[in-house]
Amino acid sequence: MSEPDAPAVPIRDAAIRLGQFLKLANLLDSGAEAKQIIAEGEVTVNGQVETRRGRQLRDGDVVSVFGAAARVEGP
Repeated sequence: MSEPDAPAVPIRDAAIRLGQFLKLANLLDSGAEAKQIIAEGEVTVNGQVETRRGRQLRDGDVVSVFGAAARVEGP
């Protein structure tokens, strides 16, 4: 996985959708912004470009956008 030193962002459930996580981690401000940025191919999950806003993220996944990153920390 890329950027293992990315700050951990705890989630309540076993998984979270990419669009929701971008807002939770304060990587983007709104769902509309997340939808657009994801569709443009600006978001990576574990170093791979991801264009599905509904992508299920799990513990340990690292999300990056515009040089900022956050790691999913599951329960």
